[in-house]
Amino acid sequence: MSNTDSYTPPKVWQWDAENGGEWAKTNRPVSGATHEQDLPVGKHDLQLYSLATPNGQKVTIMLEELLELGIDEADYDAFLIKIGDGDQFSSGFVSVNPNSKIPALMDHSTTPVTRVFESGAILQYLAEKFDALIPSDHASKTECRNWLFWQMGSAPYLGGGFGHFYSYAPFKMQYPIDRFTMEVKRQLDVLNRHLSDHDYMAGSEYSIADIAIWPWYGSLVLGNLYDAAEFLDVESYSHVMRWAKQIERRPAVKRGRRVNRTWGDEAEQLAERHSKEDF
Repeated sequence: MSNTDSYTPPKVWQWDAENGGEWAKTNRPVSGATHEQDLPVGKHDLQLYSLATPNGQKVTIMLEELLELGIDEADYDAFLIKIGDGDQFSSGFVSVNPNSKIPALMDHSTTPVTRVFESGAILQYLAEKFDALIPSDHASKTECRNWLFWQMGSAPYLGGGFGHFYSYAPFKMQYPIDRFTMEVKRQLDVLNRHLSDHDYMAGSEYSIADIAIWPWYGSLVLGNLYDAAEFLDVESYSHVMRWAKQIERRPAVKRGRRVNRTWGDEAEQLAERHSKEDF
């Protein structure tokens, strides 16, 4: 592994599978399946294949919120995708999401079966399918989608940028940590200013915008992501803290963040979910 002070990029980049630290084997510079493996299918129309990362939590929280509203058709099976083992590169998973990223959803209530990938697309699909958790009037719906797409564009700086270099890179490098810390703090300031006079992201109504943003930025300020709360001085973002704690108390959020989790406190783990009784 090259020292950052002396590294000069080659004329043509070559992939080194061993250069990248703990998660190097979960990424590669080509797409497609590495092995043949069908995905399991449970008893419900909605079949989720995921892991309890922030992106995975968005969908399980959404589904639990729909069930909390009494929408029984939103019941679902959630199967665990072990990205450390390369499950996302199976032929079955690639057929659902050619990008080989969790979460991925199959809706068996349609003919043909509908596949949905990208967490933001899944949230919109479920909100429109069940007419819930998205404002009904055009202006508020537009504001909701503004923040949904803000999250989709901003989180890579938090996860792939700050989170990677602060927590997962094989050695600490000041330049990328400083660069992405500055951007994450700017994003937290964006949220803090907005939430200073809004209860939720789209206004007074809890929506898929909150569900998308909370697993990333809510978890970050609550100290549940990258162990970076003190480093980022999260207490200074008082309106984000108020919003994050408010959402954390929701029963559906408490359940949803556990689904497909296989690490941390055992009481918070639920590797797979097939029924409300699993909790």
